[in-house]
Amino acid sequence: MSAPPSELVTPTQPSTVIGRPPVRPLDRLRGSRVGRALRQYGSDVLRAPEGVVPLERGAFTRVLLLWAIARAVNFGFLWGFYSIAKAARWGFGPDSERLGTFFDYLTGWDADRYGQIAAQGYPMSLPMNVSGDILPNNWAFLPVFPTLVRVLSGATGLGWQPVAILLSMGASLAATWLLFVLLRTVTTPQSAWWAVVFFSFAPMSFLFVIGYSEGMFMALMFGAMLLAIKRRYLWILPIGLVTAYTRPGVLALGLALGIVFLVRFFRRRVDPFPVREWASLMASGLVIAAAGLSWNHIAQHITGTHNAYIRTELGWWLDYVGNDEFTPFTPWFRQAGTHLGVVGIVLVIALIVAFLALIWSRPVRRLGLMVVAYGFSYGVYILAVFLPQQSTFRLLMPMAPLMGDARWSSTPRRRTAILVGCLVLQVVAILLLWTRGNP
Repeated sequence: MSAPPSELVTPTQPSTVIGRPPVRPLDRLRGSRVGRALRQYGSDVLRAPEGVVPLERGAFTRVLLLWAIARAVNFGFLWGFYSIAKAARWGFGPDSERLGTFFDYLTGWDADRYGQIAAQGYPMSLPMNVSGDILPNNWAFLPVFPTLVRVLSGATGLGWQPVAILLSMGASLAATWLLFVLLRTVTTPQSAWWAVVFFSFAPMSFLFVIGYSEGMFMALMFGAMLLAIKRRYLWILPIGLVTAYTRPGVLALGLALGIVFLVRFFRRRVDPFPVREWASLMASGLVIAAAGLSWNHIAQHITGTHNAYIRTELGWWLDYVGNDEFTPFTPWFRQAGTHLGVVGIVLVIALIVAFLALIWSRPVRRLGLMVVAYGFSYGVYILAVFLPQQSTFRLLMPMAPLMGDARWSSTPRRRTAILVGCLVLQVVAILLLWTRGNP
């Protein structure tokens, strides 16, 4: 009598099928649920873009009209609060400084520091408190914007204030147009248009009519991203160099280009990656990364103070988290832990998870490799080096390409709600983050 089939093989000694190769871990991963999800993610990110190019006739006129209306709204809100502040005899900001002319109002805070740099340059020594901490000073502000203000002011005979405002407005028009072209390249016309509408009326869009460098920074970043999508990598290098000395944040572009390089390298069999392209991409990424790190060394060399720029930035942190040394990827946890304890730490972790879920979501990844890489990189950069405070809202503005996500504009009701919300929050922002509080 033969034994049952289950007894023919010892349970701890599985039978070996002759000629069948062992299953490799990589093959097992590819067949798993995680592997299938990763393949789907890659398929979405690397698919042909939905964008419609070339642009139709009159596209620039539409964007120009949108930009003009949005800037008029900005000026209207700002003039309204300026008038209220004058009538109510409010001071400017939390320290109730004297409120001067409307030009003074539009060139307060950081804009005033750009004006100082345009007129006097950078200080040769850094202010310190009795504990040896470096206090806030003009080395925190990069030189491209104030240099242009000085040159244009000298050429036109206008004062630095109107020049700074006009320069900011002109740069915001360039940023708006380049964002539109960028999104029209990677997503549907409807999603691209409404993303630019929301960008134009965003809560912090009033920065486009004050003497700040935000518009110029975004115009340069969006232009560099568009070049990367079109694979004109070498042209990114000079743009990236200018961006590196316009406003902090160019390291995110360098990281995004590094991600693009790795993806294209590992896919070179299905998507040829010729020497001309990989050499240009590598050169642009490395030079941009080096330029993004160089300002600290420049400040250190001129002032003779070790880590002059980093310690200058920490001067703004003193009132929030004290004078500990800077460690990357800790500022958000330090701020949250200092003021909210364990709850704050959990909140930061939840924000990180939510951000990663956004980047993972299908509507975002369908915007393509460069937009996804840039959005991820800029989020990593903000987490790594910035202390969350009231400035965080304007620091997030360069992530505008993620608004090409079709969910933002999927229904008329949603579009209306977002636009109304933008206008209401803009009023709140001008009151709390400009007129009465720190920006």
